[in-house]
Amino acid sequence: MEVKLFIGNLSFTTKEEDLRALLAQAGTVVSADLIKDRSTGESKGFAFVVMGSQADAAKATQMFNGYSLDDREIKVGTARERDASSGGGYNDRNGGNGSRRPVTHKNRGGARRY
Repeated sequence: MEVKLFIGNLSFTTKEEDLRALLAQAGTVVSADLIKDRSTGESKGFAFVVMGSQADAAKATQMFNGYSLDDREIKVGTARERDASSGGGYNDRNGGNGSRRPVTHKNRGGARRY
């Protein structure tokens, strides 16, 4: 069964090929996706890598979590599935669904006009 890993704290100069070659030392790499900014095309500093089996994923995590790659200590762990509460987007503090709650302002005092 394939397992998706999250690779974090990557250098902005790290390439997908470098990541694929590194993790191939632990086992079969099915895919490697370096996440990039939509507008600039620059790396966001993290990636998702799908390993061929649970054993390969466990070995990659053990071998490379805390490993120094391009002068950065990378973080490797099992990726979590997105849930409805982690959607992101507009006004994410309010549950992640993009809805807007009314803003209430407290009376802060100050000069009164009569």
